[in-house]
Amino acid sequence: MMRKPIFSEKGAKPKGPYTPAIVAQGPMVYVSAQGPFDPETGEIRARDFREQARQVFDNVTVLLEAAGTSWAHAVKVTVYLADFKDFAVMNEVYSQYVTEPYPARTTVHSKIGQSDIAVDCIALVPEE
Repeated sequence: MMRKPIFSEKGAKPKGPYTPAIVAQGPMVYVSAQGPFDPETGEIRARDFREQARQVFDNVTVLLEAAGTSWAHAVKVTVYLADFKDFAVMNEVYSQYVTEPYPARTTVHSKIGQSDIAVDCIALVPEE
């Protein structure tokens, strides 16, 4: 399993917790976009954006763990935000989950159902 960050002196430097490009090799898991749904009720309980973001990243975390991996092996993340005013808070919460070398990341403006945030992820699965 390999995760190699790619940077170029000719390219712009990242201004957040992401890598411009990453080379990955090994078994992978593809996590579908997850919303801030409470696992027990299936409902969105969090009204505050920070709480919604934590729930989303926790929901991705449990799927990564079920696949035998973690955020430490993530190579690509897409974040869907209903409102870009929440970008700084999302970045703050996201930083609590990812580690260097950071995964490549795309953040797009998109309303997904009732939630203000959704996240999908591609991660390597360490071979036993």
